[in-house]
Amino acid sequence: MSKSKYDNLKLSNQLCFPLYAASREVIKQYRPFLDEIGLTYTQYVTMMVFWEEEIINVKELGNRLFLDSGTLTPVLKSLETKGYVKRYRSKEDERILMVEITESGEKLKEKAVLIPKKIGSCVKLNQEEASTLYNLLYKLLEE
Repeated sequence: MSKSKYDNLKLSNQLCFPLYAASREVIKQYRPFLDEIGLTYTQYVTMMVFWEEEIINVKELGNRLFLDSGTLTPVLKSLETKGYVKRYRSKEDERILMVEITESGEKLKEKAVLIPKKIGSCVKLNQEEASTLYNLLYKLLEE
């Protein structure tokens, strides 16, 4: 069978599509667990950064999450409304917006601690496959 000049437009020839579809499917698996603690997936990954860092500036947070400020700002407002974080201007440089986890946000970690294990049982990859995929995906994200 001869190749058409349009073969590169076939969905089955796109790397981006299975990445997109797999991402949506994995995030869908999180939904019931995140509903139990009242977070969206983006709020959840944002809180994961706070459980590691406690205080971080918005620019650094965006870099860690691969999110722009237009996406991150409403997430932070929502988390602040829920009482999980507080935002304030840096004392050293007022142009820098800092975000800090609250005691309530820290307590939320206890409710979330089992989510990764629950998700692990939903993903149809063994440990070696998951590790390989993880490394390949971060390779794609490298600048």
